[in-house]
Amino acid sequence: MAIQVIQNVRFADGRRGSIVIDDGTIIATGESIPPERTMTVIDAGDRLALPGFVDAHAHMDKSLLGLDWYANEGGWTLQDMVDRERRYRVDKQIDFATQIRRVGRRMIATGTTATRTFIDIDTDIGLNAFHGALEAREALATGLSMQIVAFPQSGMLVRPGTVELMEESLRSGADVVGGLDPSSMDRDPKGHLDTIFGMAERYDKDVDIHLHEPGDLGAFSIELIAERTRALGMRGRVVISHAFSLGGVTDPYLGQLIDLLLENDIAIMSHGPSGGRPAPPVKRLHDAGVRLCAGNDGIRDTWGPLNMPDMLLRAFLITYRNNFRRDDEIAIALAMCMEGGAEVIGLGHYGLVAGSPADLVIVGGQNPLEAMVERPDRWLVMKRGVVVAREGDCLVA
Repeated sequence: MAIQVIQNVRFADGRRGSIVIDDGTIIATGESIPPERTMTVIDAGDRLALPGFVDAHAHMDKSLLGLDWYANEGGWTLQDMVDRERRYRVDKQIDFATQIRRVGRRMIATGTTATRTFIDIDTDIGLNAFHGALEAREALATGLSMQIVAFPQSGMLVRPGTVELMEESLRSGADVVGGLDPSSMDRDPKGHLDTIFGMAERYDKDVDIHLHEPGDLGAFSIELIAERTRALGMRGRVVISHAFSLGGVTDPYLGQLIDLLLENDIAIMSHGPSGGRPAPPVKRLHDAGVRLCAGNDGIRDTWGPLNMPDMLLRAFLITYRNNFRRDDEIAIALAMCMEGGAEVIGLGHYGLVAGSPADLVIVGGQNPLEAMVERPDRWLVMKRGVVVAREGDCLVA
């Protein structure tokens, strides 16, 4: 591959200049660099250059993109929604590989170059969704890095056989152990968490736990998660996703929970949830030093039709939900969708700096905040120096 130069770019800090790429890696950024004849030149036309977005919490197998409109009716408890989704996917014989590819191509088109996706594993669908994810991961690899979380959405201990299926997925290519509401779903917080952390220890995997439990109940689960993180030496390898309880406890108790998160380097994922339920106080967590990331959660699925795979839109929603108005506050939401997500899911080298993979997005806007507000089509998306999307169209077959 010839050396590439992207000229006439704006950087997030206001500088203008060039990005030089060799064999998929950024080797220089800064002032305009005169290209040599042997270089491939891309003129960005004074557009903004950003690192590729990171969707650190997706449910790609749940998506109904490209299928008939789903009439969302019925009960609205967590169990209602879990049961309704499970029945629908079995009845409709969903082709998981196809659905995951559809979501992945939309991600690439909007500038997401890496994702962590939860893949449902239960005794009704077995490992079908997981195998679909493996197939789609390979098909999308030129444009999207994909981590797979083995996720017991329908419950684990309450559905005998699920643990064995999760272990099989971990032996066969799943990257992370998922968990879900240890008290309210399995009604056995000790058993649930001991099982999840036991799998993580046996297979040397990180842990990412959905925690919808409210108030003091969810806070109790956070304490139990922190205990196991400490006991197993898993500092820095655990994420609590959603963590609604952090927005529903007293301020002194929140301070104690933040101390636990910091002591064990447990990261928090928040997607700026809709509705009136509490949400983690993003700025308070950020200012304390808690690592934060974000994701689009379910994409147009049986749970709801609104989420779409666009991390600029997700940053907008986090900004709105947290009532951010100052530029420095909005920058927190944007960071959760870029470097925050990259750090939490362990991408290693990230950003528009020498030595990092050339995973980047060129988009209109004077700065990242304006790009988030306007959300124009992504003019160009690169993955390891290869152009994988142009003007909102994914080029990965």
